[in-house]
Amino acid sequence: MNYIVFDLEFNQGFNFAKETKSITNPKCPFEIIQIGAVKLNENFETIGTLDVLVKPEIYTTLNPFVKELTGLTMEILDTGKSFKEMYSEFTEFFKTDSSVLCVWGVADIKELFRNIEYHELDATIVPTDYINIQSYTSRKLNCKKGINIGLGNAAELLGVPIESEFHDAYNDAFYTAEVFKKIYSSEVKTRIYNPHKNTRVTRPDTENYKLDTCNLFKQFEKMFKREMTQDEKSIINLAYIMGKTNQFQIKIPQIPNK
Repeated sequence: MNYIVFDLEFNQGFNFAKETKSITNPKCPFEIIQIGAVKLNENFETIGTLDVLVKPEIYTTLNPFVKELTGLTMEILDTGKSFKEMYSEFTEFFKTDSSVLCVWGVADIKELFRNIEYHELDATIVPTDYINIQSYTSRKLNCKKGINIGLGNAAELLGVPIESEFHDAYNDAFYTAEVFKKIYSSEVKTRIYNPHKNTRVTRPDTENYKLDTCNLFKQFEKMFKREMTQDEKSIINLAYIMGKTNQFQIKIPQIPNK
């Protein structure tokens, strides 16, 4: 059995005239523009990789948020393959093996099947066994129930070396695979994805935030009236990331009224 760890990047509609709401095709609100995948064997050794750009056919103008997030441009995407060509490569990637899809959140599986349906291609050749690595990682790191940790924070907390940018489909698939190796245990079980089940899976909010470490360190230096050492900066940054997992929150006992 092999594990197909994959990640997708999407484009979506945008109203450039009014800049108030998206122009969306309800049959395919998120169009795949890149797929990255890492194939692991049962010993978690990498036995294959895939990185394909996809030329948009539904939303032929790049959403500004997507451009900012991924660094992609229409000039780059225009050199990509058609969805049909990409799909052929992706299915070739796993078709001869007993494979399990592995993802960071179920949204990528949902949008993969939705894009396949939109292009009227055969979805029955795609495995439906899957593992949501984000969910198991959140449990492993003792995140508060209902809170799912982000890939970047998880990788850092688990000691995965960060050498490439996130929000690139191949890089994210690579980091997801590395996190998977760190958290795998006998408790990790596959589930069956039903593409015809009406489950609501949403993409992350389009408003992302990044820690302003420069000003954070300056504030600490102002408070302590000295320059922070590199080790101290690392501890501060790690503490911030760990705090976001909510794993150290404790319930405050209520004092009964007298």
